[in-house]
Amino acid sequence: MSYYTRHIFFCNNIRQDAKTCCSQFGAQQMYRYAKDKCRDQGKLGKGKIGVSVSRCLGRCELGPVAVVYPDNIWYQYIDEEDIDEIITEHLINGKPVKRLQTNFA
Repeated sequence: MSYYTRHIFFCNNIRQDAKTCCSQFGAQQMYRYAKDKCRDQGKLGKGKIGVSVSRCLGRCELGPVAVVYPDNIWYQYIDEEDIDEIITEHLINGKPVKRLQTNFA
């Protein structure tokens, strides 16, 4: 059994070369929002959900992005409503949110 049922990583890369990066789109705030929301709902921790910040996930030009493991589902999000939907539908109920998924093939 994995430590978490699902683990979401929010890219929070800050680029020094002035190229687009997730941090320019409020990624740190969305990470904090997701972590606090999961904690407030009692869904955070061992045997539950993991919410972590990450450095570059290699897709900043499409940011902001997050990835959920073990499902390997990538998301582009805009606001707290998108994060709420990812938390409720995917992280808790196990149903990926199609409208926010992005294909990085």
